[in-house]
Amino acid sequence: MSLLYFIDLFGTAIFAISGVLLAGRLRMDPFGVIVLAAVTAIGGGTIRDMMLGATPVFWIGNTTYIWVIIVTSLLTMLIVRRPKRIAWYLLPVCDAIGLAAFVGIGVEKALSYQSSYMIAVMMGVLTGCGGGILRDILAREIPMVLRSEVYATACIVGGCTHTGLLELGFTSTQALLGGITVTLLIRLAAIRWHLSLPTFALGKN
Repeated sequence: MSLLYFIDLFGTAIFAISGVLLAGRLRMDPFGVIVLAAVTAIGGGTIRDMMLGATPVFWIGNTTYIWVIIVTSLLTMLIVRRPKRIAWYLLPVCDAIGLAAFVGIGVEKALSYQSSYMIAVMMGVLTGCGGGILRDILAREIPMVLRSEVYATACIVGGCTHTGLLELGFTSTQALLGGITVTLLIRLAAIRWHLSLPTFALGKN
C-alpha cells in the first residue's frame, strides 16, 4: 500500500474525530455523532470525486474508509465521555491535521485526472474544506472557512507549495509532504496566535 493511501486513511480518522468532538459538544445521540463524523471525513472528497468524474467515489470503491469512520467514532465516544471538559484547542488542532492531509490528497488525486496545477490546488482546497463546511452547516455553525480565520488561505498556500515543488522537480512524495507541512504549520500558527484575515464590512450611511 502507498504512503498516499495511509495518509488518506489517517486524514479520514482525524476528520472523523473532529466531527465526533463537535457532535459531543452539541450533545448529539450516537447516530448523529457517526453521521457528523462521516460527513466531515468524506464530504469534501466526495464532492471532489464527483467534480473530477472519478468513478466510483473513493469510499464506495473502498469501504475501508467507512469502517475507519465507524471504528474511530466509537472509540472516540468511549474515550471522550465528558464533552464540557474537552480542551478548547483539541477540536481545531485535530481539524488542522486532517485539513493538511486532505489538501495534499486532493492535489494528488486531481493531478492524476488532469494536468492543471490551478485545478489541482482548487481540488485540494475543496477536499480539505468541503467536509468541514458540511459539518458546520449541519451543526448550525458558521463554517470556519467563511470566518476571518486563516483557514482556506492555509489550504491555498499548501496546495501552491505542493504544485510548486513538483514544478521544481521534487518527487511526488516530497511535494506531498512539503505541501502538507506548510498547510499544517500555517493553520497551527493561526490557532496559536489567533491569526485572521481582514474582514469586509460595508460602511454605515
